[in-house]
Amino acid sequence: MKKTKRFLAALLAAAMVAGFAAGCAPAQSSSGQQSGEEASSQAVSSEAVSSSGEKTAIRIAGLKGPTGFGMVKLMQDAENGTAANDYTFTLAGSPDEVTGKLINGELDVAALPTNLAAVLYNKTDGNIQLMALNTLGMLYIVTKGTEITSLEELKGKTVYSTGQGSLPEYALNYILTQNGIDPEKDVTVEYLSEHSELAARVLSTEEPIIAVLPQPFVTQVTVKDPSVKIALDLTEEWDKAVDGKSVLSMGCLVVRRDFAEANKDAVSAFLEEYRQSVAYTTENPAEASRLIEQYEIVASAAVAEKAIPNCHMVYLDGDEMKSKTQDLFQVLFDANPKSIGGSLPDDDFYYQK
Repeated sequence: MKKTKRFLAALLAAAMVAGFAAGCAPAQSSSGQQSGEEASSQAVSSEAVSSSGEKTAIRIAGLKGPTGFGMVKLMQDAENGTAANDYTFTLAGSPDEVTGKLINGELDVAALPTNLAAVLYNKTDGNIQLMALNTLGMLYIVTKGTEITSLEELKGKTVYSTGQGSLPEYALNYILTQNGIDPEKDVTVEYLSEHSELAARVLSTEEPIIAVLPQPFVTQVTVKDPSVKIALDLTEEWDKAVDGKSVLSMGCLVVRRDFAEANKDAVSAFLEEYRQSVAYTTENPAEASRLIEQYEIVASAAVAEKAIPNCHMVYLDGDEMKSKTQDLFQVLFDANPKSIGGSLPDDDFYYQK
């Protein structure tokens, strides 16, 4: 037991902050209109049913917050009985609520921080594989009482952030360095432990402030206080810094290798349905936001709808996923090898359909 606790504590320390609410709850029942993709989803369903006529059971964990937004259409299809497989969804408030169950075989698929996927691969002797990237960067520099239009203007300033020792810190430092700014000498970064704590400080302070916040907290603070402005999108700044060689991916899907090898057709069907679900959320933010609130992924549909366009949701798998992620992992490894579990993943880390 002590060994397990130490192991999970190490995973938590290595994980970037990607959950936005406390607690873990199963998906609640919902109702809603079927989209135009229903026929396509049902076509996939017919292909995934086993020769015995039974659907494959797949236990999936998602995270509350933007990394869970892309799942909502698939969650609704599963509830309505039109999904390809027999899906059971669990929503978690933080990655550490998921990792133990995934390692122990209580879950088959999970949405996790991208760097944590590499940590788990290394810790399980390769039994955790990366299936797809689902979320790029959600980090923004916001300002209140001051104006910032370029990274150069951060020199000599104090910036408040979260995620010390995890991907937000490494990403910010890399972006600053690539722009000729020494994060140790040219900028003072003060780290707070919680996104909610930083959001509250931005709203309550009467002094000028510069902060690095993720979605949906960016939307929450800008809605509550119009004087808070988005200054820079760090995903865009990352793209400029790496010249398109990698993506700043903060969220992904992983699968247990033993499960995937035993259920290849079902996993392929799941990935296609998940791809359609992500497209549904990005293309129909008003409808998707109502499901997001109903499934308690974010408390407010209004906040979710405003946040969706700025969450950089994607679906990347196969060779594209591999090529874009390898360079990201190299950046993280160079910053701190422990951030990805001590070594770069081998090729078999990247799931291929």
